[in-house]
Amino acid sequence: MNILKILPEHLQIINIHAEKTYPDECCGLILGYISNGVKTVVEVIPTENVWNRERGNFSENQEEYSTRRRYAIAPFFMLQIQKEARNRNLNIIGIFHSHPDYPAIPSEWDRIYAWAEYSYIIVSVVQGKAGELNSFCLDDSHQFKREIIEVLSIDN
Repeated sequence: MNILKILPEHLQIINIHAEKTYPDECCGLILGYISNGVKTVVEVIPTENVWNRERGNFSENQEEYSTRRRYAIAPFFMLQIQKEARNRNLNIIGIFHSHPDYPAIPSEWDRIYAWAEYSYIIVSVVQGKAGELNSFCLDDSHQFKREIIEVLSIDN
């Protein structure tokens, strides 16, 4: 079973960003390191959701392909953060995003576009209030499996 260690302040940053962007999906990057298969979060970076529905022809259901149901992080920003992280001996170890008025479980869209080495934290935001929060990673069959979230205290 995979474990993601995270501080309460990181969870608070995710929840605040998710509530602030509601009813749209929020997104952001998770920096940290991996040791003996355990991922430890060092920093959480909220990002702008740059999803652009004009990139596709999705006329049958505009909301399904809007920022209310999709997210994207600017590739240039991801590259910039990756370089900065490496300078600090860290890596991008995951991505977080919200599901407005939907459970904190991955969608098929999330699975298709997920990267094998990342953790994916999803927070459900119901009527503007952050609630359930879960983390997932991909297995060898490109299927999501739940990660254990271990909330650390400052003195851990």
